[in-house]
Formats: sequence, structure tokens, C-alpha cells
Amino acid sequence: MPPITPLDQPLAALQRLQWLDLDGSQLPSLPSWIGELTALDSLSLYNNLLAGLPESLWELHGLHTLNLADNLLAELSPDIGSLTNLQMLDLGHNQLGVLPESIGALVRLRFLYLSNNRLEQLPAALTSLYNLVYLNATDNRLVNLPPQLGDLANLVELRLYNNQLAELPESIGRLARLRELHLMKNELQTLPPAIGDLADLRKLDLQDNRLKILPDTWEGLGRLDTLNLRNNRLGILPASVGKLYSLHHLDLRANPLQDLPAALAALPQLEKLDLRWTRLAPLPQWLHDLERRGCLVYT
Repeated sequence: MPPITPLDQPLAALQRLQWLDLDGSQLPSLPSWIGELTALDSLSLYNNLLAGLPESLWELHGLHTLNLADNLLAELSPDIGSLTNLQMLDLGHNQLGVLPESIGALVRLRFLYLSNNRLEQLPAALTSLYNLVYLNATDNRLVNLPPQLGDLANLVELRLYNNQLAELPESIGRLARLRELHLMKNELQTLPPAIGDLADLRKLDLQDNRLKILPDTWEGLGRLDTLNLRNNRLGILPASVGKLYSLHHLDLRANPLQDLPAALAALPQLEKLDLRWTRLAPLPQWLHDLERRGCLVYT
């Protein structure tokens, strides 16, 4: 028997609610009168059994937070675009194959969670969400990204790992406020030169891709702290990697490296350099200089 939830209260007792949490209530459906709770600011339906949603849900125009994660949703009504006051939307851990273009109407969104679905692409209209600071679309089936991704001018963190991305749009270089870019476990073979325009980037994770060569534009990443290139197909690194003067951690494990730029020895902030399972032989002598300076070097 499903547990008793706040929905078992008389409707009149619910109509002044501003916050409603029905997480883990084993709900297979929602009552149609949910749309009459017009005072709601936050509605959380995480971890239920919802395979569909009543049309009246899209009449809750005052919602700022809507959590639909960990349900059984395979489609989403275009009417979601009517929730124009939403600032946080969590659709993660469902069965969504597509998103409606109307999601682009949610221009007040700051946090959007789309992880663990079945998405093969993101709608072009998503790039209209100019207030977005966090976008998580990990663990999907994405093969490409919207060409105008760079229109998300306020984006700070972008998580796209465990997809099937073979390339990135050149416009990614216009994400001027981006600090974290997570792209591990994709199928990237190259990076656009515009990656070097991400002047505020602090963390870049490219582990488990198919990168054979990198663009020589790294000098623009003056604030990069962590660079993870583990398990790619890199034989050499471009000289401009030696200009990452804020870099603290560089992971080059499991690449068929033939050489390293000597300029790495002069990176003033480098604390850890991981070269395990590479083919470097003989090892550069300047690695000893790094170790004497206090940098942890794994070979």
C-alpha cells in the first residue's frame, strides 16, 4: 500500500501551500487538481513511479523549483514552456528521448538537470536559456551539441560526460564565464581551437576520449587549475600547454606519449604530474627538477 502523502489532505487545506515535497511516495500518478495549488513555489516529485503528468501541472505558473527526477517519464509536454518562472528544473534519471523546443521559453532557469536519460540531442531552443549557470546532461546518448551553445553566456558549469560526442561546436569558446567543463567518456577526436578562449576555465576533464592531437591555443586558459587528459591517444602535446601558469594538476596517464614540451618544467604552480602508463623513454631529465621543487611526479 502506498504511504499516506500530503495529497491525502482536503484540497482546501493544500491551496495555500508554497512548498510540497512528495519524494519517494511511490506515486504512479498525480491528481488533476494539482494545478489548483497555485501558491506553490516548489514542487518535488523525486523518486516516484510517474510515467505521465497531468496537463494541469503546467498551470502552476508560480513555480520556481520543479523536481521530476527518478521517475518513468518517456516524454514531456510542450506545455512545460508555460512555467516561465522556473529557476531549477530536474528531469534526471527518467527515460526521455527528446525534449520539446518549448523548453527554450524557460528563460529564468539557472539550473537544469538532464542526466541519465536517452537524449540523442539537445533542442536548439535550449541555447535561449541565457540565465543558465549549470547544465548537466551526463549519461545520455548525445552525438552532437547545438551550434549556438555559446549563447549560454552565463554558464559556469557544463557536465556532458558519458555521451557519444565526437566534436564540440566552435561557439563553445564564447562561454566566457565557464569554470568547469566535464567531457570524460565521449568520442572526441579533436577540440576546436576556440577551447583556448575559455579564459575563466578552472577545470577541464577530457579523460577517456579519442584525442590524437590538441590545438595549440592553450595560452588563453590562464586560470586553468586541473587538466585531465587520461586515456586518450596523444603522442605529443602542443607547446602552449607550457603556458598554463595556474595549472596545479596535469593527468596524462595512459597516452602513447613520445615527448613532452620542456616548458612544463617551468609551470610555477604545478603540484602533480601523472605520467603512468605512457611510452615516454627515456624520461626527460627536467622531471627531476620538478620533483626537487616539490611537484609530485608519477612515472
